[in-house]
Amino acid sequence: MSYSFGKNFKVTLFGQSHSSGIGLVIDGIEAGYKINRDLIAKNLDRRRPGRNEFSSPRKEEDSYELVSGEVEDITCGAPLCAIIKNKDQRSKDYDNLRDMPRPSHADYPAYVKFASYNDVRGGGQFSGRMTAPLVIGGSIAEDLLMKRGIKIYSRIKSIGLAEDCEINLDDIKEENFYDFKDQVFPVINPSSREKMEAEILKAKEEGDSIGGIVETFVLNMPVGIGEPFFDSLESVISHAVFSVPGIKGIEFGSGFEAAKMLGSTHNDSYYYENNKIKTSTNNHGGIIGGLSSGMPIVFRTAVKPTSSIAKIQDTVSLKEKNNTKLEIVGRHDTSIVPRALVAIEMITAITLLDLVMEGER
Repeated sequence: MSYSFGKNFKVTLFGQSHSSGIGLVIDGIEAGYKINRDLIAKNLDRRRPGRNEFSSPRKEEDSYELVSGEVEDITCGAPLCAIIKNKDQRSKDYDNLRDMPRPSHADYPAYVKFASYNDVRGGGQFSGRMTAPLVIGGSIAEDLLMKRGIKIYSRIKSIGLAEDCEINLDDIKEENFYDFKDQVFPVINPSSREKMEAEILKAKEEGDSIGGIVETFVLNMPVGIGEPFFDSLESVISHAVFSVPGIKGIEFGSGFEAAKMLGSTHNDSYYYENNKIKTSTNNHGGIIGGLSSGMPIVFRTAVKPTSSIAKIQDTVSLKEKNNTKLEIVGRHDTSIVPRALVAIEMITAITLLDLVMEGER
């Protein structure tokens, strides 16, 4: 079993949704780095929790403690360890799930894998709660990437049938994203946000949940980052993004639309501009042959509807070995898309920093 990711910037997660605490250990930060507490606070407290009518009523403060690897917020060369204490658990809400696994949740396969000793409380180690320490590590990675001029932005492209306006992949500019980091629902068109909120509230009123698509943009990535074949840049990003709970699909650049195009249309022609090589279009989404091309990296991630819903569902009794009905109680998000967006950005930052550091060796 491994809860670690990365080689040069390595993060290891520990804890479960309802354990006394959750956290992570980071290996690979050089001594002398000044930890950006403001950025961590922004990503962890102001962007991730979604303290509003669209999110779970569970209210964790997400205050964290750095217990090793730093002295007065400056790294000292030892592994950096951060812990977040869990304080708002209601474990009794999950008692019936020890016998009746939730549809489309990890309960049943985890029951088999861990010989019935899996932690069902809040989803255990499979919970989206585990993305909180990931945000700490991702914020540090994001800060170190920004010091190299690399920036990551994401928007909610759609929730249910409500969609934001299209972005021309051939003309991506940072000013398009200037306020994304300050929005709970980052979108280009404000009217799209209202439609998305309406979709979530409708699902909530019906005791249901709803998914969506997150679109991510990476700007100023150096050329040549990645490896051919098994460690291609798309492969490593996908590997990382699929570690975020609830992710069901990913596509880069023109993605599946490329299957409908001719080569003459899909091919991105090169040209010189200010002594830099660019492409006139960006159907490749910033990655060719598994390597970064210098154009903006663009990918879209499909986030499934939350599996824990208020509607009564069909399941089985593991003890009685028969079919039964399940009514889920507890506190759950109607849509995890806004939370997932931040987690996607953070795991992308960790991934890209790890690869950039490899190229700098």
